[in-house]
Amino acid sequence: MNIRGFIETSFLDWDGKISSVVFLPYCNFKCPFCDNGLLIENPEADLPEVKLEAVDDFIKRRKDFIDGIVISGGEPTIHPWLTDLIRHFKEKGMLVKLDTNGASPNQLTNLLTSKLIDYIAMDIKAPFNDKYHAAAGQKIDLGKVRESVKLIMNSGLDYEFRTTVVPTILDEPEIEAMARSIAGAKKYALQQFVPDHTLDERLRMIAPHPKEKILKMAEIAKKHIANTIVRGV
Repeated sequence: MNIRGFIETSFLDWDGKISSVVFLPYCNFKCPFCDNGLLIENPEADLPEVKLEAVDDFIKRRKDFIDGIVISGGEPTIHPWLTDLIRHFKEKGMLVKLDTNGASPNQLTNLLTSKLIDYIAMDIKAPFNDKYHAAAGQKIDLGKVRESVKLIMNSGLDYEFRTTVVPTILDEPEIEAMARSIAGAKKYALQQFVPDHTLDERLRMIAPHPKEKILKMAEIAKKHIANTIVRGV
């Protein structure tokens, strides 16, 4: 197992819960607006390994305070040992939330079948057309992403879909199309774009959408998903 980041205590990564967050390296996307570039490009050189024993020790000491573990990245589902890592935390009595880009529906199916996940957050990058490839930073299999959407919506688990609203990629028409494509979802979160550490350095010069515009986008999305929220504004 290979952990390259650890937040001991987070009030932001799992709504309504206090969590610890482990970050796994590498990703099968290269989203230009990604703010975890060190995890994507050369994590084993740029980031020290976090020993699983150190995570376990923190959990043991703060188990009465921490509600669960968030497994993020990078993209967790590219790692064949992900199921073992999740099972490890479940055996310690932890709830587990998984962050994913949805590009690996087979891995997602295995995790859902094993009933090891308590919450899933899947990123929807753009409408399901050529804009998605641009948002992901490379050509991807949109069929697999759509399959993951269906798996999650039919899973019976608590979940959310979420979108980082990047000004050069997304505007009102795109938000409308995206919300329509996941109509009836339990929860949809529009997240403010943060330009400080983007993978594509050119985006660091782009100003985020104003708060009023994000709120307007949320109202558009609510036509299709009643439980639409905004974050970071």
